[in-house]
Order: sequence, then C-alpha cells, then structure tokens
Amino acid sequence: MKIGVVSDSHGKANRLEAAIEKFVSCGVQAVVHCGDVGSVECLELLASAGVPAYAVAGNMDRDVEALEAAAARCGVIFSRRYVEVPLGRAKLLAATHGDDRALLDELVKCGRYAYVCHGHTHRARSARRGEVRIVNPGALRRSLDAWRATAAIIDTEFESAGHVRL
Repeated sequence: MKIGVVSDSHGKANRLEAAIEKFVSCGVQAVVHCGDVGSVECLELLASAGVPAYAVAGNMDRDVEALEAAAARCGVIFSRRYVEVPLGRAKLLAATHGDDRALLDELVKCGRYAYVCHGHTHRARSARRGEVRIVNPGALRRSLDAWRATAAIIDTEFESAGHVRL
C-alpha cells in the first residue's frame, strides 16, 4: 500500500494541490495530513484525491470546529490529536501533528503502529526506532529544508518512506 503524507500547508492550497497531483500519479491508496491544515479548501483538496483521506489539527489551526465540520462534509477523517490509518494485515499508521511531544513519544513506544507520521518541525525525516518507522514529510509552507516544499510517500510493501520535492 502507498500512502501520501503532507504537513504544514498553513492554508496554501496551491502547494497541497501539487502534492495531491504527485500522489495520484504515484498511485497512492490514502493521503494523510499531519496538521497545520490552515483552511477548509485544503481539506477539500485532500478529499479530491479520490482515496481515503485523513487529517489532524495542528497548533496553528485556529478554527478547529470549522475544520471538523468541513472534514465531515467532504469525507475526510479528522481528529484534534491523532488519526489511525489501516494498512492491511493488521498493521496501522498513526499520524499526529508533533507539537505534543509526549503524545508523539507514546505513539512511537506503544507498539501498535508500524509507522508514526508527524509534522510541526518543518523538516523532512525518516528514521527507525525499534520496529516503528517515524516519518516527517517536511512542510508545504516555510520548509526549513533546502527544498521549497516536500511531502512523503510511504510504501508498506517495501517498508520504505521517500521524500518528494514539490
């Protein structure tokens, strides 16, 4: 299964649209937004990918109630803290924003997840901690990496996570 992962769009729909186009061309079967969505338009774009879409609130998402309502309206699974994405074969991916370090650490340590995705730092990374792969897709806005904007594609068949420039 391939999962497209983004974070920190901060309402910049054009960059999220570029990520969605890349994900669709790569054949992802789900998309995940790791917080700081920033606008209802961004949730609508996630839904437009034509695959199951998941999103969490970030520390900069001010009107969370409006985001929750929009997510429900367009079919995006949305949570204030973290979401779980079924991967098949009883495996799960968890996504959170990452500003709550205790929650992020608990998701990594609890033993329930093959992947834990987060944003918040605006820096792309992929690392293993025990059996868990931790993925930060970087940021769609104000990236602290050398690239303008990045996203990640996780491939559970090959147990890989790669970053893409947008």
